[in-house]
Amino acid sequence: MATAVMWFRRDLRLHDNPALLDAGSTGDVLGLFVLDPLLWDQAGGPRREHLAGSLRSLSESMAGRLVVRRGDPVEVVREVAAEIDAVSVHISADYGPYGRRRDAAVEKALGCPLVSTGSPYAVAPGRVLTQQGSSYRVFTPYFRAWLEHGWRQPVDAPADVEWVDTKGDRLPPSKVIAGEGAAREQWLAYLDEVAEYGEVRDRPDLDATSRMSVPLKYGEIHPRTMLADLARKRSAGAEGYRRELAWREFCADLLAGHPDAAWKPLRPEFDKMEYDEPGDAFDAWCRGMTGYPIVDAGMRELAATGFMHNRVRMVVASFLVKDLHVHWKFGARWFMQNLIDGDLASNSLNWQWVAGCGADASPYFRVFNPSTQAKKFDPDGEYQRRWIAELGTPDYPEPIVDHAEARLEALRRYDAIR
Repeated sequence: MATAVMWFRRDLRLHDNPALLDAGSTGDVLGLFVLDPLLWDQAGGPRREHLAGSLRSLSESMAGRLVVRRGDPVEVVREVAAEIDAVSVHISADYGPYGRRRDAAVEKALGCPLVSTGSPYAVAPGRVLTQQGSSYRVFTPYFRAWLEHGWRQPVDAPADVEWVDTKGDRLPPSKVIAGEGAAREQWLAYLDEVAEYGEVRDRPDLDATSRMSVPLKYGEIHPRTMLADLARKRSAGAEGYRRELAWREFCADLLAGHPDAAWKPLRPEFDKMEYDEPGDAFDAWCRGMTGYPIVDAGMRELAATGFMHNRVRMVVASFLVKDLHVHWKFGARWFMQNLIDGDLASNSLNWQWVAGCGADASPYFRVFNPSTQAKKFDPDGEYQRRWIAELGTPDYPEPIVDHAEARLEALRRYDAIR
């Protein structure tokens, strides 16, 4: 009987996985995950642990037969396909710059077809275009077109897959509970609270966000599944949440159309912006020792957990770019290394939004005041105290910059490129 390889990447689930359905229609299936050193070696501890936990969960759902191998995907996928005489290798499309290059190289090296079906998005990048045939640079018209385009309903997991395997490497250790089942349970629990999304989404002290960015990153759940569930909810909160899912797809669409935007500004005039080299101030930002409690709390939460509340992400990003005058790419790289949900498109394009140099960007002259943000969104200081044990003692540092002076300097540098 014919055997196909299902090469899992950002789709670590069995339900609503069109690529897996395609693979299963061929005959027996070998499930493969490649631990790519180029990605694995750059990831922080929490990120590695989550991925390992998710892979363990996926393997359990496949009767323990997921094949994990470490190495260059071009070599590994070719070798595995040859070992079992595979008739095809199946994937969900990857629209990132590295993923596209990698998949093209794998396809060239394979002795059988590489079949791409579906993507990590409800609406794949490149599907929603302006009347001129180009990608959108402003979110609101993109969102309208995205809604009008629509998406298919989720598909069931394939029935009675005959899993086969071959020699693999040992899964990395992990105590994290992750994977498709955990993601679905987390999402269904949050659906009961989604009506309050608009009121509590900006409050890091309440711990009231869905945290679904992590399962979405690894494809433990597909956004179509979430959108289908949201369609049954009639509330402003549900509509607001759907808009955030669209923003994620807007970022992916932008990066697919502008691959350089991973590390270069979409607005080219910002190439001329004057920045400071990352030095002691950048190190203090990374360690959560800036003397601004809301900034430091966020950076310490990131270091300890691999997560940071979205409102706080905006505050710490603005502080790095507009108070410390450090190029946003250094902050984006730090986030990608440490965030469990580090997604290149969302990360880079959101940093550009804060820096004012991207599509639909926050104007450069909008400089977040960290003290004002703390009073508004952490009014009792609970979030800040949670992460800064020495707050209010002599051990906590004085502010490393004067915000008012730093803001004026940021505006001066912006005026110089206008």
